[in-house]
Amino acid sequence: MFYVSRLKTTGTIIGRIPLTETSLIIHWCTETAGIVKTVAKGARRPKSPFSGKIDLFYYCEIEVHTARKGDLHILKDLSVINPRAGLRRSYVQTLAASYFVKLIDKAAEPETPIPELEDLLNRGLNYLDSTDVDLRAVTHFEKQTALILGIVHPQINPLESLENHFGNLPGQRGELIKRLSSAS
Repeated sequence: MFYVSRLKTTGTIIGRIPLTETSLIIHWCTETAGIVKTVAKGARRPKSPFSGKIDLFYYCEIEVHTARKGDLHILKDLSVINPRAGLRRSYVQTLAASYFVKLIDKAAEPETPIPELEDLLNRGLNYLDSTDVDLRAVTHFEKQTALILGIVHPQINPLESLENHFGNLPGQRGELIKRLSSAS
C-alpha cells in the first residue's frame, strides 16, 4: 500500500486474532486497499468504542491510520453498515461464508487493490446472508474467482484451475461439499 496517513474505505472483516489482553488484529478485505491488517487497540475492553462492532463478515466503513513501515495499521474508527446476521443462522451458512472468505484471502495479494474480488466477496456474502447455500452457489463463486484471476482453461473446470494455481484449497471446502451433498 502506498503511504497515506489516513485511509477511509469500506471493507469486510475476514479475520480477527487476539494481539494482547485488550487488543485485536483485524483482517479486512477492502474496496480500495485490498487485504489489510489493522490493530484495534483496546477492542477487547468492555467499554471499548469498538465493542459489538467487530465480528467476522461484518461490512463496515473504516478509518485507518496507516503505518509508515510494516503492514500492521491502526484502526481508528468503524461503523457497521451490514452485520450479515443471516450468515449465522446455521452452521452450513457460516461454513460457506468462511470458505468464500478464505478463498479470496488466498487469491489476493496483501495491500493490493482487488476491486473485482472484493465485489465478488460482497455479492457472495450478501447472497448467503439472505439465501440458503447450495452446491450451485459454491461452484458459481469458485468459477467467478477463477475468471477474475484469469486462470480458467477451456479444458479444465474452474475448481481444477483453482487447485492447480493455489495447490490446496481452504479446508472448509471439503466439509461444506460433504454437508451440501448429503442434504440434497
